Amino acid sequence: MLVNLNEVLLDAQKNHYAVGLFNTTDTDMLQAVIEAAEKLRSPVIIGTAEILLPYGELSLIAPSVIAAAKRASVPVVVHYDHGLTFERCMEALRLGFSSVMYDGSAKPYEQNVAETREIVRIAHAFHATVEGEIGHVGNADGADPSVDRYTTVSEAQKYLEDTGVDALAIAIGTAHGQYKTAPQLSFDRLREIRSAIGVPLVLHGGSGLSDSDFRRAIEHGIAKVNIFTDLCLAGMKANAQSVQDGSDYLAARNAKKDAIAAAVERKILLFGSSGKA
Repeated sequence: MLVNLNEVLLDAQKNHYAVGLFNTTDTDMLQAVIEAAEKLRSPVIIGTAEILLPYGELSLIAPSVIAAAKRASVPVVVHYDHGLTFERCMEALRLGFSSVMYDGSAKPYEQNVAETREIVRIAHAFHATVEGEIGHVGNADGADPSVDRYTTVSEAQKYLEDTGVDALAIAIGTAHGQYKTAPQLSFDRLREIRSAIGVPLVLHGGSGLSDSDFRRAIEHGIAKVNIFTDLCLAGMKANAQSVQDGSDYLAARNAKKDAIAAAVERKILLFGSSGKA
C-alpha cells in the first residue's frame, strides 16, 4: 500500500526501530526491495534521488515504483530523495510520489528555509510528506576530518520551527558513498538532538557503517536510514560472478536481483523493522 513518511516513521520513532530507504534506479532493484519487504513483513521506503536521474529518468521509473507500492502487501513510501531543484520536486509530486526531500543544505540558511517552507506547503496539499536537511552530509571521499560538520541542537530546532518539515536529516559524521576510512559518528550529538525535537530523524550515508553503528544510531533516535551504495555493491558482485560462471543475460539478471534482495533483507533485520508491517 502506498503511504507517506508519517505513516511509517512515527511508529518507528515511538518503538525504537528504523525504516530503510532503498533507492531503486530500475525495476530489478525495485523488485528486489519489494520482495524483501514483503518476505519480512516490513514497511519500506523506495524511490530515487535527483543525482540518480541520469541512470533512470523520473518520468520513466515513477509509474513502476508507484504501481509497485500500491500493489504491495506492506506499507511503501515512494520518496524523492535529495531533490536539488524546486522544479524536480514538483514533478515528483505531480507523478504521484508520496514524499519528497528538498536538500537545500548547501545553500545560505535563509534561502534553504524559504524554499523548503514553500515545498512543505505544496507537498502537504498533495497529502505528501517532506524531509529536510540541516548540517551537511558530505561525500565519503571528500570529507575533511578537521571540520566539524555536525548538526547542532540549536540549528535543528530553528530549522524545524522555520520550515515545518515532517522528518529531519542531520549530520552526525556519516557521508555519502563508499567509505575509505571508518566514519567517526557523534552519538552524543544525536542523543541531544533527539531529546530536543519531535520529528523523526534521518541518517544519510548509511552504506558501509558497522552493525554496531546502526544499532547505536537507532537506539539514540534515528528512525529512517538511507541505503544505496550497499545495494549497488551487492549487484555488482553478483554480475561479476555471473560473468565468471558464463550465465546468460536473464540468469544474470535474476542473480543480481536476488543478491540485492538479500542485502535489503539484512538491513531490514538490522534496523528492526521486520514484522512491523
